[in-house]
Amino acid sequence: MNTLIKMVASVSILAFAPTQVLAQEDTLTEAPSPNGSVKLSGDVMAVKVIADDTGAERTELVKPDLIVPGDRLVFGTDYANEGAEAVTDFVVTNPLPSAVRLASDADAGLTVSVDDGASWGMLSSLSITEDDGSVRSATHADVTHVRWTIASIAPGASGRLEYPAIIR
Repeated sequence: MNTLIKMVASVSILAFAPTQVLAQEDTLTEAPSPNGSVKLSGDVMAVKVIADDTGAERTELVKPDLIVPGDRLVFGTDYANEGAEAVTDFVVTNPLPSAVRLASDADAGLTVSVDDGASWGMLSSLSITEDDGSVRSATHADVTHVRWTIASIAPGASGRLEYPAIIR
């Protein structure tokens, strides 16, 4: 169990840095931000169902502590335009850590990749070629990256991008 906790802690730590670095790299190549004015920060939260004294349940997002296969996480990236000019067509790319899969109830309109970012589309339009040459429809477990293109971020504007994932 300690190994799983360490692995998830490592995934959590790694989830923050790659989100920022890849998003910034994509921004520089795909949608330059004037003077680097868009700032990004990433986090990961565990989804926990909490029962109160009456037995009523509510769902909360909490910092991951002890998580096991099947547990649900929400990966998030906050963005803010700290510059004086609007930023258009800003691209944020988040890799999925290998220890998780995209949750089946993720937004069907997400732009995803199942081939480490070589091609992009909605999951329903992507396919996987197996080692034997057969082709099958891609599944949530095949997703390697999620990408958003923000049409415009006004000066001083901010927002949050999220995707749900399940521990493998």
